[in-house]
Amino acid sequence: MTNRFANESEAIAYIFRSLRKLGGKTRGPDELTRDVSPTLTLLKTHNLLRRPRQYGVVTGSKGKGSTTVIAARLLEQLGHTVGLITSPHLVTYRERIRVNGRAIPEPDLLRILEELAPTIDTIEAGLNDQQYFSPQGIFLAIALRWFDEQGVNAAMLEVGRGGRFDDIAVVPNRLALFTPIMLEHTEHLGETLERIAWHKAGIIKPHCYAYSVPQAPEVLAVLQAEADAQDAEFAWIAPNDMGQYRGQTENGILMELGRYGVVEISLLGRYQVANATLAVQGVGNMHSRLPGISHGAPAYVEAIRAGLKRVNWPGRLQKLQDRPAVYLDGAINAESARLAAQSLEGRLTDPIIGIIGVPEDKDYLGVYTELGLVCDALILTETTRNVTLRFPERERALAAARRFNNDVTHTKTLDAAVDLALERAGSDGTVLIFGTQSIVADAIQRWNLSYEVI
Repeated sequence: MTNRFANESEAIAYIFRSLRKLGGKTRGPDELTRDVSPTLTLLKTHNLLRRPRQYGVVTGSKGKGSTTVIAARLLEQLGHTVGLITSPHLVTYRERIRVNGRAIPEPDLLRILEELAPTIDTIEAGLNDQQYFSPQGIFLAIALRWFDEQGVNAAMLEVGRGGRFDDIAVVPNRLALFTPIMLEHTEHLGETLERIAWHKAGIIKPHCYAYSVPQAPEVLAVLQAEADAQDAEFAWIAPNDMGQYRGQTENGILMELGRYGVVEISLLGRYQVANATLAVQGVGNMHSRLPGISHGAPAYVEAIRAGLKRVNWPGRLQKLQDRPAVYLDGAINAESARLAAQSLEGRLTDPIIGIIGVPEDKDYLGVYTELGLVCDALILTETTRNVTLRFPERERALAAARRFNNDVTHTKTLDAAVDLALERAGSDGTVLIFGTQSIVADAIQRWNLSYEVI
């Protein structure tokens, strides 16, 4: 019998088939345009929610990917077989689905999708011209089948932009984690902080446990109201209980966190302190419902400390090489660029050359501003990896960046930008590569790095 999908490319084209039928037309608010019923039908048809498993779901406006990955690593260190769903990916879509850090192998992806495809076809045939089968839902179904096969007993899932209408969040999670919530995706989530918080609060399920980092008062009010409506337990971590940054190590940072003392996180961003604090809190809650080390035992503390030191999350303020030092980060707005630059204080050596690849629908001016103040020169660039991305027109981009730095050039590809930056930095300088996820992926491939296992 001929296999329906010969390779990952064919599988991904099929997964996005239904969405492509919309022809790229702008979709409105999530509550009017997103429908998880196709996903639920697929999951129920194949009994993909029948296995007893602890689920944690993470949402927020920044740091949710890092929090999800950190929590998964801690659970693995505690002895569990851990499923992980994150997005977007760097090089291959398979990176979105992992077990104990290992990406789903291509043969497993193709085999499972082939098993699900007849049901997907039937569901899609019943949709009208305005409906689509979310790719997220298909990825979730593939992940849950693979988790079953791999004996996963705990899973950490990162939702997309929202929560309440997100396919990933249809699982029966007993744990809901909230990273900082701010104005974002207003065309889909709403124009106010309260409305955006309402969307994200949708991951709170009946009788579950919800934890949040410090938030604006109006956000906390929405989260508390949702928890009350769901008879769930909600706790926000007070500022005094958050981990405290204590300095740098060669490959990461030091954080002080309560009973765990001063611990090392193998990530460079100082902002990871908040993500790690939330992850530790959530993992403690989930682990209490699983077999293994007692929460009060010294071995538990040591497992958490070891897990934080083993976290690997590529593309997030990642050092790619020495001499010259090259750092990579997915900053696409002023705040993320500023926080990344601050995290590198004490690590930067002159001359500092910044490479920026931020699309026109993101805060490219903000990134130009922040890196323009830090760098001796800027190189603006683009990518063709994602054909839907549009970058600021060359002359307009150059004029905008020159408001913040006198030495600005432009290249059409990241490879050309890197060649120029390395030459200008010499062996003693620093190169910063900041940009959209596709730029990050281009850099990962330039350095010939693979993350089949993280």
